Amino acid sequence: MGYDRPHMRAVLTLRERVIDEDGDLTELVLWQVPRSPKHPAGIRYRLAFLLAGTTRPAILYDNHHPKGHHRHRRGVEEPYGFSTADRLLTDFQADVRRAKAARKERTE
Repeated sequence: MGYDRPHMRAVLTLRERVIDEDGDLTELVLWQVPRSPKHPAGIRYRLAFLLAGTTRPAILYDNHHPKGHHRHRRGVEEPYGFSTADRLLTDFQADVRRAKAARKERTE
């Protein structure tokens, strides 16, 4: 993918914003960036899921400096063990499914 080119600028690799049938918002943004102490994996990202009618993400994955890879779930911030972009998206979508299921359980 060319992550080791120090002169390379950030390249947007994914930008998606979807409001689903429940009115929930999912926003995915990933950039390929040069490997550096700030971004040793060569990726920068922000993945957010907001339940309809809310303003704060129910699920948020990001890797801003100096915290590195981490996620916010149910109001708790925790480290995230990043391995690949595909795994990141899979893990995020699994958390989104759990958040939607938890909301459904609360309303039944």
